[in-house]
Amino acid sequence: MTDTTRRPRRSPAPDERKLDAERSRRLLLDAALEEFAARGFAGARVQDIADRAGLNKQLINYYFGGKEGLYRALSRRWLEREVEFNDPAVPLDEIVVRYLDHVLDDPRGTRLNAWRGLTEDLDDIPGDHEDLSDLERRQAAGELADDLDPAAVMLAMTAMVSAPVTMPLAVRRVFGLDPDSPEFRERYAEQLRRITRHLSA
Repeated sequence: MTDTTRRPRRSPAPDERKLDAERSRRLLLDAALEEFAARGFAGARVQDIADRAGLNKQLINYYFGGKEGLYRALSRRWLEREVEFNDPAVPLDEIVVRYLDHVLDDPRGTRLNAWRGLTEDLDDIPGDHEDLSDLERRQAAGELADDLDPAAVMLAMTAMVSAPVTMPLAVRRVFGLDPDSPEFRERYAEQLRRITRHLSA
């Protein structure tokens, strides 16, 4: 005979609940980055993010307080990753190439920023002012010429690093290379190093 006795459902242990919550948050963040990069922040739908993650869309409100909260959480995650390669002890030309490597390895964040900048009212986008203290310190140490504005340098470096993702057609026209090719990556990285060195005092 088959045992038809129903066993009581075991409640998950606190550690299991914590791991499940962390996994759900990670899945939602990854799905949000994919959707934001593909459709822009405004164009991404909460339901599509949840479907991509394979989770109930109510969890987005539960864990993040909505779509805007997801974006802020992605921004915090980026800052945590940035600390891993933005070492104040590393020369500026190498830092720039590290950012380039990150952008080329995972262009989703750059695409999201481009979407937001081109399609949304900038007054509606939350965000703090860029921290220029590292560039100011480097300028005092002679890595940047005294007559350069650190804010302008930051903007120029950001544009140079993001250009292969935001302007792939320009890359093909100017370099005659595919922006995803190892040949372009190696050549452009070396040129960014040289350009950055020329900014020194």
